[in-house]
Amino acid sequence: MTEQQDKTAIRNAATVIVLRDRLDNPAILMGQRGAKAAFMPNKFVFPGGAVDAEDARVPLASPLPPVCADRLTEKAPQSLGHALAVAAVRELWEETGLILGRPGDWPGMVPADWQSFAATGNLPAAEALQFVFRALTPPGRPRRFDARFFLVDAGAISGDLDDFTHASDELSHLQWIPLKEARRFDLPFITEVVLAEVAGRVTDPEPPASVPYFHNNEEASLFLRLRGYPMPETG
Repeated sequence: MTEQQDKTAIRNAATVIVLRDRLDNPAILMGQRGAKAAFMPNKFVFPGGAVDAEDARVPLASPLPPVCADRLTEKAPQSLGHALAVAAVRELWEETGLILGRPGDWPGMVPADWQSFAATGNLPAAEALQFVFRALTPPGRPRRFDARFFLVDAGAISGDLDDFTHASDELSHLQWIPLKEARRFDLPFITEVVLAEVAGRVTDPEPPASVPYFHNNEEASLFLRLRGYPMPETG
């Protein structure tokens, strides 16, 4: 496979929407991509990125909620849901310095990309991640991703929510943006669509009954619904 083919291949990706003060003045964490970025330059986005090959082998202190894992792995290997959850935790840490994890010791050798996370004394944890949206990048873009968006309540984050000192330089101007003001920023189209979904979930702490899927291919752009398995009855 050539280098050009590698760049244009569709890659699985995880994006994390952290929701703070959801019942009072809901805000989301976003940052700005660099002007020279190949994908969405200058745009304000949620933390996220592509799944790495090693993500499937990184241990989780707690798994995804079962209904979310079921939808992520429908017509896909079971290991993909695990890898996407790990990628979500990793990208959140790398791009913001925020920890989604539980205290614990790593079994065996810590992968290179996880050395700084492990140094905090935590293992990645996925029980607070809710799969809420999926989008496939349209053809013709310099990068294409099959992105799964995860919503997480800021209460699940360990440490100071305003401390971004451990963040990489991939996103600048990291900030908590009130949900009602987010559309004033320079956003990708798909981010605006996801914001509407998030706004509808502010007062609902449970995983969604179905997940929107914005599917783009050479023929058409379609909004589909991923329903997966029925939600378990409660009460």
